[in-house]
Amino acid sequence: MNDIEHPSVLLKPKWVEVIRREALTAEQEGLLQAGQLDLIYQQNWFKLLVPKIYGGLEMLLPELIRMEEALSWADGSLGWVVTLCAGAGWFGGFINTEIAAHIFADPKVCLAGSGASTGTATQTDHGTYIINGSWKYASGVKHATQFTANCVIKQGEETVLNAEGTPLILPFVIDSQYATLIPAWKYVGMMGTGSHAFEINNLEVNANRCFKIDADAKAIDSTLYNYPFRQLAEGTLAANLSGMALHFVDLCGPIFEERAKLPKLTTANRVTLMYDLKEVKTNLQNLRNEFYETLDTSWRNFDAGFESPEELQSVSHTSRQLAIAARESVDKLYPYCGLVAASPDKEINQVWRDLHTASQHSLLTFAE
Repeated sequence: MNDIEHPSVLLKPKWVEVIRREALTAEQEGLLQAGQLDLIYQQNWFKLLVPKIYGGLEMLLPELIRMEEALSWADGSLGWVVTLCAGAGWFGGFINTEIAAHIFADPKVCLAGSGASTGTATQTDHGTYIINGSWKYASGVKHATQFTANCVIKQGEETVLNAEGTPLILPFVIDSQYATLIPAWKYVGMMGTGSHAFEINNLEVNANRCFKIDADAKAIDSTLYNYPFRQLAEGTLAANLSGMALHFVDLCGPIFEERAKLPKLTTANRVTLMYDLKEVKTNLQNLRNEFYETLDTSWRNFDAGFESPEELQSVSHTSRQLAIAARESVDKLYPYCGLVAASPDKEINQVWRDLHTASQHSLLTFAE
């Protein structure tokens, strides 16, 4: 098995320079900066998963996840926003085609939203819905043109049940002008994502603003929109954590070289320092190799019409293993970095905080 390349090979150096030059300001101001956004729009990164028929890239899943790992290696907040907003763009494969054509005609289109079912959509007598609710942790909301929101479907005061007898929950896509932003992101990392809350009150929308994430309900016939959303989400989030971990490890190199020169370190200390750095690099590389081999195999067979539950489960498993290893690898090296790693105005500290905040995502918390 050949080693998967370092994610930096996918990005032009000038892109990385733009992304990182504005990363600290993005963190301080709580949103991506103009230069970063201009680059995203130029490269159509918010349209990575948008159907080609609407001007999107409709990127194949293995290529997509590699790109998202690379963007998170460049900067955690930018990579995360692109991943989640591009992920919402994947819904373009399921949204009513007339509405989708309108939504994605915007050259700066960006879909942000939440998977939490914390809203309601009440059916009216004339076929529309009245939306009410509030949703939190929606990354990229400050420059979103559309919001996606899961709602419990209601008829009057009664909750509509699905075939399994549980509440029917469906997502809606809504123009951002009808949503109110609520500042809510007060965590130690991922501060540049602007992951605030939003609310919608008594908004009447047409039924074509509702869609269903199901292969049988897709509007665009493509392997990309047939592939299960769960494994797509797990793979993209794991790649984000992997990219951040690799960024941290890269920054450790010169720091370790300088610390190895400290007179107070014994020969054994210096050996431990460099051995642990090498071990972390090797372990991450091996897990990335396994993760991408599993992902590529799953995608290749799925595209050929062979859907294997075992292969999909392997994607879930390796995604979790990579996510956990990313966090543990960084924690193993962090104590060796000295106070520079604890200074909030230093790049390595920002990467550490971003990874530890992003790794709290519930989808990849447990090994199985």
